[in-house]
Amino acid sequence: MSQVVQTRRLQAVDLIKRKAEGRKIIALTAYHAHTAGIVDAYCDFVLVGDSLGMVMHGMESTLPVTLEMMILQAQAVMRGTSRALVVVDMPFGSYEASREQAFLNAARVLKETGAGAIKLEGGARFAETVAFLTERGVPVMGHIGLTPQSVNTMGGFKVQGHGAGDEDRLRADARAISDAGAFSIVLEGIVEPVARAIATDPAIRAATIGIGATAACDGQILVLEDMLGLSDRVPRFVKSYGSLRAHIEEAVRAYADEVQAGRFPAEGHTYPPR
Repeated sequence: MSQVVQTRRLQAVDLIKRKAEGRKIIALTAYHAHTAGIVDAYCDFVLVGDSLGMVMHGMESTLPVTLEMMILQAQAVMRGTSRALVVVDMPFGSYEASREQAFLNAARVLKETGAGAIKLEGGARFAETVAFLTERGVPVMGHIGLTPQSVNTMGGFKVQGHGAGDEDRLRADARAISDAGAFSIVLEGIVEPVARAIATDPAIRAATIGIGATAACDGQILVLEDMLGLSDRVPRFVKSYGSLRAHIEEAVRAYADEVQAGRFPAEGHTYPPR
């Protein structure tokens, strides 16, 4: 008799275990079923980031992204994955007004997508919200440092941690979110020494995930399109692992040339009569 082996999708608790075991956590963003299917085999979690506003829709920031957009793309990513934990960004305006607003919208995301966790931006000022959510069964990933939803108050996409007292402030943010019950915290755009101090702080139980931070984090994440060379502009912290933009352009040019010359479609690309 053959035995069916079922694989369990990773959960938020698994990331905490990886931190305890000293195993690096691997993550990438995805917004489509087909790309999600590719990264699923290699990533511990896949983030459906509100960066989709900029990557997919050409927006100048993440601020115009709606909850409906996040849910739609998260549904696609869930269809394309079977192994990785899927985390969904809570977009700007969906959680800031109150703990109750945050819970209602987070519950909607989890119900309508089947994802395993949500992510929200902000430090100590959102600790009460994080605790409210986790107490009600919503796994929460935090996000501190360069928080793109605060681009207007930050004066742009500026690296954090340069000023006097920034290390104490950012470490306090991380501790507050961790103490509130977050299973993980993204550290974005933080100068290396400050990010390292946070990532190695024994008081922070949540797994730290770096993006433009430090190798000392428990894991790393990048925007998939950035590391594949599809984006026009990428931040300093991105390492290019591919040049798909050039390959796509080459393929499209070849297609256009063959159509123009009448070489495509050839006989093998058409249907003969029966």
